[in-house]
Amino acid sequence: MSDFILLVLLVVLLVCLIGTIGALIVYSGLLCDVIIKTGPPPVKNVTIAYKFNEGSYKDCGAAYTECCSIGPKLSTVGVFYDDPKQRPAEKCRYVVGSVLCEGEEKPDEELQKLYEKYGFKLFSLPEVSHAVTTSFPCCSPLSHVVGPYRVYPRLTSYIEERKLCAFPTIEICGSDVINYMVPLSRQTDFFVPEMKEEVKADVKEEDSDEDRGTDITG
Repeated sequence: MSDFILLVLLVVLLVCLIGTIGALIVYSGLLCDVIIKTGPPPVKNVTIAYKFNEGSYKDCGAAYTECCSIGPKLSTVGVFYDDPKQRPAEKCRYVVGSVLCEGEEKPDEELQKLYEKYGFKLFSLPEVSHAVTTSFPCCSPLSHVVGPYRVYPRLTSYIEERKLCAFPTIEICGSDVINYMVPLSRQTDFFVPEMKEEVKADVKEEDSDEDRGTDITG
């Protein structure tokens, strides 16, 4: 009898655990509506402290953790430059950072020095009049996992169906909402200096490949 009671208790605990996890995932936004639209983004020009990274977007969690450890009350930002469908995951380029100020405000000098101490650089993301945008509730740490799962397929479909020239993808995570935006203008103004150098290197490599092809066929 004691073994049977123990088994029942284990089953009950397992059901409770599964129910709790399921409720947390739903609470984190699993069933919320994702409305994609085109227009002025909710976030204007911002000054960020950032680090440039190259690698799979799935591995960007450590970069976000570092930002939150330095400025736990600040919004975080991610700018993702490459389409993983078009470029190998290990070569995808992105920046992760913290929003230091918005609009005409100036960054706090002490906070700026603190980020620079840990190897971060400053950059200003411009204001644009048109972008593909959406938002997702930030109700728990799981929202940062559920959000991309819900948002990105719809964001990609929206852009492809309308044949829009929209890039790069930007995430700004506040205390209660994650804003997603993909600019329709001034796209290269969102390129940090490291990304601009990468683009120049890509162009040189393509030109070199074309020259080699010409030499072989010529």
